[in-house]
Amino acid sequence: MPQGQPSVVPDDGLTTRQRRNRPLVVVHTGVGKGKSTAAFGLALRAWNQGWPIGVFQFVKSAKWKVGEENALRVLGASGEGGTVDWHKMGEGWSWVQRDAQMDNEEKALEGWEQVKRDLADETYKLYVLDEFAYPMHWGWVDTAEVIEVLRDRPGTQHVVITGRNAPEALIDFADLVTDMSKVKHPMDVGQKGQKGIEW
Repeated sequence: MPQGQPSVVPDDGLTTRQRRNRPLVVVHTGVGKGKSTAAFGLALRAWNQGWPIGVFQFVKSAKWKVGEENALRVLGASGEGGTVDWHKMGEGWSWVQRDAQMDNEEKALEGWEQVKRDLADETYKLYVLDEFAYPMHWGWVDTAEVIEVLRDRPGTQHVVITGRNAPEALIDFADLVTDMSKVKHPMDVGQKGQKGIEW
């Protein structure tokens, strides 16, 4: 195992092992590409450790087949690592007109209620809440409630939340935050997304 040295050792009464094994809340936000990709990379590491993984997609359409879904489902069913459950909680909210949003708001709330049940039951060791920053940013899901539920979650469950415009309160609360900033993107010069890169 890599032996990195933290820059600060808090006086919190925990042993090095206890501090190392503390469950994390991770946020990938910002306007750059790679937020979900990085979260799925963590899911691969978790699978390798034998952890049960729950992926909850909150924005991408249930009809949209992302490559990571197929790969993680195959790995989860292989019996060699952890299990993988994949939940699609909406119908592509970021791609539809705003007048169709009410039904999507209900789906977001239903999805969040499912996540809360799974956290209470300690169903997974790693939760990927993909694009979950959007329902909080839009006011569909209460950020304060999310923070309270995550703060009080039992066991050693890690939670990764992705999406642009993560609320400041969530950023302040999280243990690890990465802001993906865009330097260049092919769309800047009119190139559409392509297989194997965007999906």
